[in-house]
Amino acid sequence: MPAPAMSNAILTGTLIIMILMVPIFFNNVVNNVWAEMVKKELKEVSDYVADTIANLYFLVNNTNANPVLEKILKLPSEVGGSDYSLEITLDSSNFAQTVKAYLNGKSWLYVTSWLPPGLKVNTATSPPPTTETIQSRGETAVAGCQRISTNVYVWIAYKE
Repeated sequence: MPAPAMSNAILTGTLIIMILMVPIFFNNVVNNVWAEMVKKELKEVSDYVADTIANLYFLVNNTNANPVLEKILKLPSEVGGSDYSLEITLDSSNFAQTVKAYLNGKSWLYVTSWLPPGLKVNTATSPPPTTETIQSRGETAVAGCQRISTNVYVWIAYKE
């Protein structure tokens, strides 16, 4: 039978280690839950912008004229208590692929939403506008679409 002093020392040491370890694991769980929650919020924002661009594209594509369509985006000022950015990602031929949403300063925390194929982003001079990235800074943002010849250009920008 072990001595009571030795059992007491072992149990006290174990209790101290547990008291020190629980907050570390708890913070890890809280951070993971926060990141998943923020990803869901970012996904809603990026889906909203991608759907808006897709709707504008379908409207432009179903007319014989070459209108410039813009829609004011109703975006939250913050996601997860942090500023965020929205970006239209491009492939090597300047075709728009996705709308990417990420937290500023935490670029590892991002989500993407696909755009319809064949959309272009103007990387030369205007028209149409060339903005592909906006940040949540309280200004009014718009999504736009325009057909020039056989190309359909899309953008996200701040309303002037």
